Amino acid sequence: MFSAKKRLDRAYKEAKIVDFDNESKIILFSDCHRGDNSFADDFANNRNIYFHALKHYYSEGFSYCELGDGDELWENLSFDSILNAHKNVYMLMKLFHKDNRLHMIWGNHDMVYKNPEYVKKNLATYFDAKTGENVELFKDIIYHEGIVLKHCSTDQEIFLTHGHQADWWNYIFWKCSRFMVRVLWKPLNVMGIADPTSPAKNYKELIKVERRTKKWITENNNLITVVGHTHRPRFPEPGDIAFFNDGSCVHPRSITGIEIENGEISLIKWQISPSDDGNLKIVRVLLEGPIELKSYKTS
Repeated sequence: MFSAKKRLDRAYKEAKIVDFDNESKIILFSDCHRGDNSFADDFANNRNIYFHALKHYYSEGFSYCELGDGDELWENLSFDSILNAHKNVYMLMKLFHKDNRLHMIWGNHDMVYKNPEYVKKNLATYFDAKTGENVELFKDIIYHEGIVLKHCSTDQEIFLTHGHQADWWNYIFWKCSRFMVRVLWKPLNVMGIADPTSPAKNYKELIKVERRTKKWITENNNLITVVGHTHRPRFPEPGDIAFFNDGSCVHPRSITGIEIENGEISLIKWQISPSDDGNLKIVRVLLEGPIELKSYKTS
């Protein structure tokens, strides 16, 4: 019950299968932690970068897989305040959803989304103050613990999950962590004091989580696995343990993600960069790759 192996096994076994091929284009982001635009909303600093990047991926025909902790539902009591703070983002995500190009995974900060009834009640529609009526948002959307991208020709699999399965405190005792964050750490966060329950801010815990995940990958024939949770981007070389991490959307002045395109995988960053004439532009930077997926052979 308490082992990371059993939790990851279950997430993989029960994962939603999404077929893809070399023509497919997929962007993976996680750990957006979209909040209410208060001082404690870490996403607010990068929301323009994120919106610009997501708009690019929509127009270029990408599918969007969000690997958990998209919404910050530990610090915030309801989704409504988050929607109102970042409505343009959700209207864009709605376009992905209507095109069947949106695939959602729940993490520890939005673990309430594992309950289909909660999702239906809170995400299917929203109240439009202009019309005084409920308007469709993410109709019939389903959140998953894991997603398996399966190549149509090669049967190669890429396992996507949030990664907190290897973090017993944030999986088993997530309600305790949520209580601590809401009551204690949110007000302290405003003063710059970090939340110790987060592996992203606790290096010793981060290493333990990564080690447990890598052990599971090696026990599963070096299955390509992409997670978030720790906020630390990881991009292995072929021949190494196939442990990827897409980073987060709450880095200082930048967001990171993983692209899958032309049968290749890349780690990318979007950031604000000054041009020669002094104007600020949002630019995409290639950090690692592209490397052919077939280079990551099972052991």
